[in-house]
Amino acid sequence: MTSSHQFKFKEVFNITVIVAALGYFVDVYDLVLFLIVGKTSIRELIPGIPKSEEIANFKYLLNVQMMGMLVGGIFWGVMGDKKGRLSVLFGSIIMYSLANIANGLIAHIDAAPDNLITIYAIMRFIAGVGLAGELGAGVTLVMEIMGKETRGYGAMMVASIGVIGAVVAALIGMSDLGWEVTYYIGGGLGLLLLILRLGVFESGMFEKMKNEGVRKGDFFLLFKTKERMIRYIKCLLIGLPVWFIIGILVGLAPEIANILNVTGTVQQELCVMICYIGLVFGDIASGALSQVLKSRKKVFFIFYSLCCIFIAIYLNLNGVSYKVFYTLIFLLGFSVGFWAILIMVGSESFGTNVRATATTTVPNFVRGSLVLITLLFDLIYGFFPKGDSFSGLIPSAAIVTCIVMIISFGALYFLEETFGKDLNYLEQDPHYHEKNRS
Repeated sequence: MTSSHQFKFKEVFNITVIVAALGYFVDVYDLVLFLIVGKTSIRELIPGIPKSEEIANFKYLLNVQMMGMLVGGIFWGVMGDKKGRLSVLFGSIIMYSLANIANGLIAHIDAAPDNLITIYAIMRFIAGVGLAGELGAGVTLVMEIMGKETRGYGAMMVASIGVIGAVVAALIGMSDLGWEVTYYIGGGLGLLLLILRLGVFESGMFEKMKNEGVRKGDFFLLFKTKERMIRYIKCLLIGLPVWFIIGILVGLAPEIANILNVTGTVQQELCVMICYIGLVFGDIASGALSQVLKSRKKVFFIFYSLCCIFIAIYLNLNGVSYKVFYTLIFLLGFSVGFWAILIMVGSESFGTNVRATATTTVPNFVRGSLVLITLLFDLIYGFFPKGDSFSGLIPSAAIVTCIVMIISFGALYFLEETFGKDLNYLEQDPHYHEKNRS
């Protein structure tokens, strides 16, 4: 028994898992860093900018970054299936590391305000494209090199260590280092990772597939059959609660605290950091629990239930102290700790020839779903009368919670169980074979 446990320990803590985890760490660091220092950087780049313009520019830059991630999700996913998982690991880290460093250098450019914002937007787009490839390529590689009974631990390590990057970003972002230095740190960490990546080898499944007569890295192959398209959509829908909770419920935490008459000061930066700390523990718990229960679906059901319970409590915290409020923020973060197994399911649900495409696009499209959820939230919020207290936020959040959770529970019910599934298979395209035979 002891030797078996030692073998599993060595299998989980191999160089590929470590490099993938650290790569995702830098990925999340940069993603969250802009949320922390974005407004500060705009104020320093354009002294005296009105608050309304500052917020407008911040939203613009954030949207540009998210557009980059959506484009990058498809690009790197396709490249991962065509050229290999390692090529994406190297390419994506170089792209977003250099973009980070360039972001810091904007502070030293003497240009008109509009030009500075344009340059900033270009750098955030490039960074977004680069950031989109790291997680999918790393998890795909980990899932393919590890045994089907232990690969859940590998993905758990990648997700949990990676999310710690958000905590580090919050701590560094709230320090006195200066926003440009925080970008240099992110870029430097990424470039240092390139040294570690020299010890990582390509997936054997990908090497075996290279000579197979199948279509590789075709994003549209995911939609070639009705069954495969529905399978992909289900992988997207089960992730909706993650960014609804992070983007809406935690994103509006100070406003919600004000409506609920929470005593003490609630800081946005601390809310983000505490939420992500909870997410780290949730990732570890969900990944380990899926191995113990030998099921991904059962764990989703458990964590969805926690989401519903904690959201209900969170929206009814009338008159509590800020400490109690922060505790619920932590629990909300913990409840969306199924992010680790969401990525696993996306990888385990598709064949080797489109696995990187699916694994890379699923988390990035789930992140992008926040745009649609925000539109839904704003639409519902618009029906409530506006007052100084913005009390319509609470019922709007409750209604959107019901909609999101019903959709996700429905997708989960029809989801295939992927624990222990043999991943050494291909997704076929009959038209491709017919064309080759002709």
